[in-house]
Amino acid sequence: MIRTVEKVPARARRAAAALAAAATVLVGGCSAVTAASGATTTPSTSPAGTPSPSASPTPTPSPTPSPTRTARTAAQTVVGTLGTFWTGQHWYVFTEPAHTGPTGQRLGPRRLLTQLLYPLAERGARRPAPGRRPLLVFAPGFMQCGAPYTDMLRSWASAGYVVAIVNFPNSDCKTPAPTESDMVNQPADMSYVITQMLRLSTSARGLLAGLLDPHEIGVTGQSDGGDTVAAVAANTCCRDPRVRAVAVLSGAEWPPMAGRYFTRPPVPMLFTQGSADSVNFPGCSIQLYRDDPAWERYYLNLFGATHTGPYWGSNSYEHIVVKVTLAFFNRYVLGRAAAGPAMVAAGDVGGLSALYAHGDGDLTPSACDN
Repeated sequence: MIRTVEKVPARARRAAAALAAAATVLVGGCSAVTAASGATTTPSTSPAGTPSPSASPTPTPSPTPSPTRTARTAAQTVVGTLGTFWTGQHWYVFTEPAHTGPTGQRLGPRRLLTQLLYPLAERGARRPAPGRRPLLVFAPGFMQCGAPYTDMLRSWASAGYVVAIVNFPNSDCKTPAPTESDMVNQPADMSYVITQMLRLSTSARGLLAGLLDPHEIGVTGQSDGGDTVAAVAANTCCRDPRVRAVAVLSGAEWPPMAGRYFTRPPVPMLFTQGSADSVNFPGCSIQLYRDDPAWERYYLNLFGATHTGPYWGSNSYEHIVVKVTLAFFNRYVLGRAAAGPAMVAAGDVGGLSALYAHGDGDLTPSACDN
């Protein structure tokens, strides 16, 4: 059992304070989630809340549409356009076997409650829209599950992506004593969920049977989740060669990670950061952007944005983040060159944001206190 360290890291203290303040605005964002244990799957009909205790193998989609849903049918659309699809929801519990972690610590089995959002063929359908689909795996922040990020996550699913949200066993919204010390083990959790999702896709039956394209995988995460996916992309401890692109939303290079960062150019990376973030300081994202030796790297500077504001709920910053991240994944997960100019257009919004590329940009290095 991993226990909370006595000396709480500076960012954890700031995050706890910020989350306490945000709770008065976003009630229920950290509500507990329960689900069936073991290797079973648990369906849900709620848009982002607690899964049903039913153990029925038949998934029940959540027919809540994206606010940008158009009148076009799925047969007339392709992946990559916001609001194209209605979205369904499903829950899995993956049990990662006992193993030795990247720091040499022996870990017991890890229970990974995973929320799945996926595009539907039409309103009221019970099955995903047909055809091979790209996969995005999302890592929530410290003491979080998927609920606060619902608008952003459903937007990606409404564009045709299958989105898997990983609840980490020692730091999510339902953990009694969450600890950041377990973050070193979270990149492996992400890779394990990718493995299990692809395994289900190769099955002859089931919700995911034949659904996922194993060559179209992206990962993204916010705050501590951003730290987690940065390691998946760029740290020798945890790189996953199946991942084609990574979006780090207000994240950092986490010092306790076992390996080294940027020993060679990683896959394309996008870093998004609010300039008024007092939890993950802008200097943390700037450090990632500057240390990345790859040509295909981007920095979305959100002027005046806070730590969670651009990712929780529907607002001007969140709309920018959704459009830029979608264009980024369209470009580098789907391989569509035309999405590059769309990403620039979505990121350069007067008075709100600027998108920098290839190491350029008016960014002043500053402190990163984790």
